[in-house]
Amino acid sequence: MRDLKFEQKRALSRLEAADQLTAFADALRKGGDAELELGAGTLSLRLPDDLRSEIEVEVGDGEIELEIEFKWPTASARTASSRTAAKTRETTGQKRAPAKPRRSTTGANRSESAKRSARRAAKTS
Repeated sequence: MRDLKFEQKRALSRLEAADQLTAFADALRKGGDAELELGAGTLSLRLPDDLRSEIEVEVGDGEIELEIEFKWPTASARTASSRTAAKTRETTGQKRAPAKPRRSTTGANRSESAKRSARRAAKTS
């Protein structure tokens, strides 16, 4: 179950799309609490120092779809997992190792992509 879901679909000019991406990029650079103006509303987010990203491009049916996705844990989940990991390292004497770069995956993400495409198709019919 999701705690919150915000979704907005609307037609934008190329410049309006660039303005939205620039505002988000500025918020990412700053980090911490961010407020993004999205059409008629404002979206407030807490942006961490580290996050995961996924970029997906689909070409078909006379359209190109570009999805840029960022994921990060909620503050409470991150704090709890950080405390648990630190406590485990203390009791086992482990040192924290730097994260390994993620490898590109296609199988798992393709099924998610297929699900999203099916949901979009169902919404438009």
